[in-house]
Amino acid sequence: MAKTTIVGMGAMVNWLRRGRGISGYAAFVVGFMVLVIVEGAVVRATGSGNGCGNHWPLCNGEIIPHHPRIATVIEYVHRSLTGVCTWLVVGLIAWVFMAREKGDIARRAVVWTGVLLLTEGALGAVLVKGGYVENNASTARVIVQGIHFSNTLLLLGAMTLTWWWLRGGTVMALEGRSRVVAWVALATTLLVGATGAVAALADTLFPSPDLQRGLMQDFAAHAPLLIRMRWLHPAASVIALACAVWLSVSLRSRIGRWVLGLIALQIVLGVTDVLLLAPTWMQVLHLLGADAYWIALVAACSGVFVGEERRRIAVGSEPLARMTA
Repeated sequence: MAKTTIVGMGAMVNWLRRGRGISGYAAFVVGFMVLVIVEGAVVRATGSGNGCGNHWPLCNGEIIPHHPRIATVIEYVHRSLTGVCTWLVVGLIAWVFMAREKGDIARRAVVWTGVLLLTEGALGAVLVKGGYVENNASTARVIVQGIHFSNTLLLLGAMTLTWWWLRGGTVMALEGRSRVVAWVALATTLLVGATGAVAALADTLFPSPDLQRGLMQDFAAHAPLLIRMRWLHPAASVIALACAVWLSVSLRSRIGRWVLGLIALQIVLGVTDVLLLAPTWMQVLHLLGADAYWIALVAACSGVFVGEERRRIAVGSEPLARMTA
């Protein structure tokens, strides 16, 4: 019996070292992270951030809360999903280090995934312990919220690169102007994400009775800071989308076409969100589209993360040079 167990474990280790199915697992982790992000938006939109009180990582001082209210259930689900995601990432890191050789770019991406996951947890703790939840509309919350969502996008981006490089996704050799535009597209999209999180918070804390008064509040001197910052989101979006369109057209690849399609979808979702006065379900749908767009953009811009050593690094048994176009 013991010998059979050892043989079975040996076969499992060999299977893991061959890396079969690793890209599919990485894709699952990316998808699960999107679920965590979307559920986090539900926490914010429903004002459930204080559902577990001033306790972290426990919920109201308990591992499993007893007699929870609705806000507690929503927040507890988010924390539970985050915990599951953490263990999924731990498994991904271990598998990548087993299946890929030293110096592999997928290893670098998964290490950054682990680092950013730690900072994500720390920022989540700051939000809870600092009281930057529920109806808190302070400047400090605006700053922490923006930093938190920026880190979330970076984490999702690192996960995306891990999956993209594990699956042998095409890495375009971006040079010159294309490389600069790619960096600008990524940086401005991060800004769009941060300002979008602030705009969504403003819509939650200060809902507008109608579209006209909502637009007037954006430029009213007496309006809260959150309201007066809402214009930053569409302004940053114009720059980010212009760079992404330029880059996607230049790439002339399938992933570039995906970026263009998702840009069109985001424009429709963004306009609809404004016209409907940002109901919770629309905010979630808009965020889901934004996550899909960010994943596609990071994959399209993956060439900016690969230096001159790209021709010498092997991905599995195939040289990365084979994937460059």
